Amino acid sequence: MTGITRYILRQLVAGTIVVAGALACIVWLTQSLRFLQYVVNKGLSVGAWLRLTLYLMPEFLVVVIPPALFFVALFIYNRLAVDRELVVAQAAGISRFALCRPALLAASLGALVCYLLTLVVIPSSTRAFRELQFSIRNDASQVLLREGTFNQIVQGLTVYVRGRGGAGELIGIMVHDTRKPDAPLTLLAERGVLAGGAAGPHVLLFNGSRQQLDRTGRELSVLYFDSYTVDFGTTGAGDADRTADYRERSLLELLTLKAEDGFAPREVGRMRAEAHQRLVGPLTCFSFVMAGLCFLMTGAFDKRGQLLRICGAVASLVALEAASLAAGDFVGRNPDGAALMYLVGLLPTAMGLYIIASPVSFHPAGRRREPISAMPI
Repeated sequence: MTGITRYILRQLVAGTIVVAGALACIVWLTQSLRFLQYVVNKGLSVGAWLRLTLYLMPEFLVVVIPPALFFVALFIYNRLAVDRELVVAQAAGISRFALCRPALLAASLGALVCYLLTLVVIPSSTRAFRELQFSIRNDASQVLLREGTFNQIVQGLTVYVRGRGGAGELIGIMVHDTRKPDAPLTLLAERGVLAGGAAGPHVLLFNGSRQQLDRTGRELSVLYFDSYTVDFGTTGAGDADRTADYRERSLLELLTLKAEDGFAPREVGRMRAEAHQRLVGPLTCFSFVMAGLCFLMTGAFDKRGQLLRICGAVASLVALEAASLAAGDFVGRNPDGAALMYLVGLLPTAMGLYIIASPVSFHPAGRRREPISAMPI
């Protein structure tokens, strides 16, 4: 590896890490606000909320790494051109392809990281995220019953707790259960304990009363008890009832599961599209970088700046992203058209390599002017 390759590669890698990290944090911050309802409405601890949102970080990184590589490469190569470093390097006999080699190496590192995330990390983190989210939504033992407020555990079940004692003891409890609309009931108890078990989460009430109206709504029956159990698990569910999302399945499952395994044809199509997206998605690191290099590394040097080339590179990035999304949507509806995704992922890179390696000068901003010395007198 030559000195100029190490010089440019070091800037590309450092810049990509900073930009990708910053973009991922911004996306994480905006998306994590959606889950504040668990903290506000269900009393979820900040630690559990942070763990829930951090499970999404690998998915954010896969999204931001390719465009981060593109913008960092665009910035660095534009600065090298403005500072005349590229002109000096080419005058010293360094080929255009050799100057682009650091960007290709950086794209290779980015693609390896994306493959690691998409094939290994994201399925595991998505599974952990959905399990924790499912547990928070359906398992009352994961919910902190706040004192002095009416806690709606699930639809139709409201619990009020006056205070809390030691060892998880609840003091002054009121439970209003309308999960059976024709037989609503209200429970009052001096104390209770929130517990879980094989039968699901439930609360044990002690020294209280059970009040229930009859079907006519005219007579009230009151039953006094020493102990009573209110089951919270009727809402839902254990982990066995949770349907696995296609994003948390392994690549092998996405490619082999069929309609005969109990999946709708549309679900099978989405799984096939997800599998091919995992294989093709990281390759956008190359196509995005090549899109920028084709505009900045071809054509004559322009003292007036490279604004038109930069705009062209950004426009090509938007076009490539739109084509990738369109191809993914098409394959989701037509699994037999998976070749389109690979065409969109590989063709821009192949065209970019041809343009960079070609001795012909391509000027994206328009027709190149001949040098003044070559113009006829």
